[in-house]
Amino acid sequence: MTNTIFYYISPLGRLRHLILAFALLLTAFPALSQNATAPQDYRLGAGDTVRVLVFQSPDLTVEARVSESGSITVPLIGNTVIGGLTISDAERHIANALRAGGFLQQPQVNIVLVQVRGNQVSVLGQVQRPGRFPLEIANTKVSDVLAMAGGAMPTGDDVVILIGTRDGKVFRMLIDIPALFLTEDSSANLLVMGGDTLYVHRAPVFYIYGEAQRPGPYRIERGMTVMQGLAQGGGPTNRGSETRLRLHRRDASGVVQQIQPELTDMLEPNDVIYVRESLF
Repeated sequence: MTNTIFYYISPLGRLRHLILAFALLLTAFPALSQNATAPQDYRLGAGDTVRVLVFQSPDLTVEARVSESGSITVPLIGNTVIGGLTISDAERHIANALRAGGFLQQPQVNIVLVQVRGNQVSVLGQVQRPGRFPLEIANTKVSDVLAMAGGAMPTGDDVVILIGTRDGKVFRMLIDIPALFLTEDSSANLLVMGGDTLYVHRAPVFYIYGEAQRPGPYRIERGMTVMQGLAQGGGPTNRGSETRLRLHRRDASGVVQQIQPELTDMLEPNDVIYVRESLF
């Protein structure tokens, strides 16, 4: 006769068993907790490092860097292209390949984005933080990238130059920065793509010298007149006269011309205002 021994497990003991089992599950398949915060709409690109995990198949786990051709090497299925795919699409792509090859009947593939190196944009010129920035989410616009770089500096122009490639052709566009925020038309707030470069040039300046309170270079604001430019320099000194101004301006051929300006004339980049002494 066989003796049967029954073990009583208290409710607290059962709870401990469940917690232990759940902890072991997370240890065996850590991506269940990590990938919850991964940007699923991020498109993988060359240089990204990913970790591929297959549920209940730890021997298929691999960490790889996406090559310039957009591919990685996965155990059993070999070279597979995931560049340009979102993380969820790449997971389905690898799972389908494992199923089609007859290796697993119902593969559950999880991809963790370990390091972002692909899909970057460069921001150069007169910005607070120039450098390269990853496009971690889809639908990133010009205004978003400028915000990543801290915006334009006070010495920066009101125009940002966007350079990239669209449909295999070189793309270049000048975008009015204030118009991105001051107008309702959002057509200029373009979507950026990996490899794009944004450049903010130095703002145009004019110069004041002679009998001015504060001679030197100044930024040209939009629609600035000679009078407004003179005001930037503090106006004439006691010896100077605002009616005796001379404007030096370079023409299209590079020749510097001397002009007797009106106070309502518009200033142009690199204009030089000379404030002459009063006759009395």
